[in-house]
Amino acid sequence: MQQLVPSSATRAAKLKREPCLELVLGGLLVQVSARPKKPGKGKLPSRRSSPLGELNFWESRFWLSFFLVLMKALFVHAHFDDYEFSTAGTFEMWRRQLGDDFRARLIICTDGAAGHHRMSREDTARVRLAEQLESAKLAQCEIEPLLLPNGKAPREACLQVDSDLLAALWKAIRDFEPDYLFVPPVPSDSLAGLHVDHVAVAEAVRKVAYMINVPHAFTPEYPSDEPKPKPCKVPYILTAYDGYMFGANSYDLAVDVSAAFDLMVDMTWCHQSQVTEWLPWVGRHDMDVPKSKDEWRVTLEHRYTKRNRELGLGGQPMVEVFGVSAWGEIPTINQLKADLPNLITPAETEVRLAKRLAQWRGE
Repeated sequence: MQQLVPSSATRAAKLKREPCLELVLGGLLVQVSARPKKPGKGKLPSRRSSPLGELNFWESRFWLSFFLVLMKALFVHAHFDDYEFSTAGTFEMWRRQLGDDFRARLIICTDGAAGHHRMSREDTARVRLAEQLESAKLAQCEIEPLLLPNGKAPREACLQVDSDLLAALWKAIRDFEPDYLFVPPVPSDSLAGLHVDHVAVAEAVRKVAYMINVPHAFTPEYPSDEPKPKPCKVPYILTAYDGYMFGANSYDLAVDVSAAFDLMVDMTWCHQSQVTEWLPWVGRHDMDVPKSKDEWRVTLEHRYTKRNRELGLGGQPMVEVFGVSAWGEIPTINQLKADLPNLITPAETEVRLAKRLAQWRGE
């Protein structure tokens, strides 16, 4: 049986952020206060009468421990395999830390049809989706290819920020209600490299972020007959390293993912059409065709070593890095340190981030 009392700073922080949570108990939707207004018992409002009657705070926590996932992370990016090359290690370390209290979902915003030089677009899309599903199974992540309001996936290699893309992202984020949302960064330097699809996803999330808790923002595309919409949680939004944005990458947080590297090798190796065919052929990735998983492991290690040098992290272990945005909710430095696993952010970088977050929060 799970503990009634929070077992970690993450658990306590989550409950502090969510004053009201909904459970389905015995077929009834019940709203449960996650913290007591005063000692003793408090009535639980519900949309229908509940046989549970009144529950005190710790009784509520008991039921929450069975029905509530206490950390949800959402990764939104352009292509099949973007997750594996930027954030997979961090999610795995989170999973090892929180176990069943962690839930992850990947949303891919293009059809995957352009990333090959020999296969047809149709075959490329089919193969790449199959590879992503295989990788996501290893990671124990949910996978959701993004569909526009017309039911079609956006076209790879020419993703555009328009009302349909904004509406689809708005719905996908609201449906999952993550605590943390991971996305590509917006380029800060016009001389830096970029990938048009990556930039489109970054700009789209940035533009739609405020609308996450606006229930009628995209009801023309997704009609709703809910007379009294409930508030939707707005996540903390972090940006992940982008290998195409060489020359402009920076970071606020560094996560040691060395312990997850074996899994990262296995997950990226699932993308055979990319690591053994497309990426060596298309160039700009500084790699030969790996003839085995062992050779691919050496190549992947080299990529991370090169990334560390680019970011001034030479000598550090295997890391994934993230920026903290003000697009969604603004965290405190202590919230980030309590939530994120295996942080090894250099002290001077942490101090700069803490100062910036305090300014953003008006503290």
